[in-house]
Amino acid sequence: MVSADEVAKLCYERFSQLPRRGKPEPGREWTLLAAVLQITLAMEVVSLGTGTKCIGQTAMSPTGDVLNDSHAEVIARRGCIRYLIQELHGAVSGRGSSVFCAADERGKWKLRPRVSFLLFTSHTPCGDASIIPMTDSQPQPCPPVTSVKGHEQTDGGGDLKRKAEESGEERISKQPHLEETAETKEEDRGDTEQRGSLNFNKTLETSSQTNIHRTGAKCVPGGPADPLQPGVGYHSPGVLRVKPGRGEPTLSLSCSDKMARWGVLGFQGALLSHYLQEALYFSTMVVGKCPYDQEVMQRALVTRCACVSDLPAGFAVRPPELLQATLEFPFSQAQTELQHQAGQGRISPCGAAISWCNVAEQPLDVTANGYKHGVTKKALGTAKARSLLCKSELFHSFLSLVSATDPSALPDSLRKAELQTYWDYKQASQSYQQAWQQLRSQAFPLWPRSDRNLLLFH
Repeated sequence: MVSADEVAKLCYERFSQLPRRGKPEPGREWTLLAAVLQITLAMEVVSLGTGTKCIGQTAMSPTGDVLNDSHAEVIARRGCIRYLIQELHGAVSGRGSSVFCAADERGKWKLRPRVSFLLFTSHTPCGDASIIPMTDSQPQPCPPVTSVKGHEQTDGGGDLKRKAEESGEERISKQPHLEETAETKEEDRGDTEQRGSLNFNKTLETSSQTNIHRTGAKCVPGGPADPLQPGVGYHSPGVLRVKPGRGEPTLSLSCSDKMARWGVLGFQGALLSHYLQEALYFSTMVVGKCPYDQEVMQRALVTRCACVSDLPAGFAVRPPELLQATLEFPFSQAQTELQHQAGQGRISPCGAAISWCNVAEQPLDVTANGYKHGVTKKALGTAKARSLLCKSELFHSFLSLVSATDPSALPDSLRKAELQTYWDYKQASQSYQQAWQQLRSQAFPLWPRSDRNLLLFH
């Protein structure tokens, strides 16, 4: 039996051991933390991420060189992909791997016996999992997002949401930024833009006897909208949501939605599915001390996909065990508000995202606004500016794995001469695409389709 507090303690200790760069300023900035742990005879953190940001759709790059989604859970999962690619390198080269052993199918690998993975997140995931009954005055996981000068929110509750956090665009902050840029293009996610959320919660409590924590994530187009009624009638539960931004919308689905998808498709993604006989699933998900509701977590991460059927071989509905720890992340918003002192300026989310993973080369990657932290405007568009977690970098790491594989040992799906672009390689992962089609048609028909023009890079 996994100890939720032991998991949380390991993750917080791993974070404390990282260099200062990219961490929140104590007492003034806060962030969220997530991690992937590998479980064998013991537990080990193999990937850790922090972050609260998401870039707007106009900042997305057709060359895959921008990190679109910097929420902690997404950072941790993408760092784990780097770790898995390294392990597959060892497997295909004959050096060996502590994670994978040869599977039955040609060119395929599977987890070694008694190896499993666990996901930890310091706060309930943004989106559906954060629409929970309000039992105290803790900050809500996904409070409303503020507007940016010259921009208006497009959802029906925009006016109410803006009033809830007036002056949200004002910042007294040392947030990392791109030098020489006049404005940032990264979007503050509504679920983490929590300034003033304590007062906002108190306002909600006086409006109805039964209230919920609200999410800033917006319902995807074409489906039910939020009724915006007082109390529990404010949100439509169980629907897909996109992460909100400051000013312009994003195209990133909420972490609740992404994590629900991982429970059917696995967290390895389409590219690594070429090499794996079976998808990789999190056996357990642990949430740190924060507003939490077991039934809501079950609904958001498990129930929505529970009836998906007719999946191809290697895929299954594999819901994780859901646990909560009693230990709170020291850099949570609630802890930051407790430590805040007069003269420190406005409390705000940290602008940087940190990724650490257990790889031999460049384990640490600190980003801001979708690019390497601290790069100048002149460096944009060069390899120097790219996060090691962006699509382009992960694709090139995958291609390096393909090159390191003996041609006679290549998986059948990679034996097509016409594979060139990132899109080509993802589409050629046929079993993964078939599973995704079943999940989309049966559970998530409104899941927005990716713009192919953003995926045609080499």
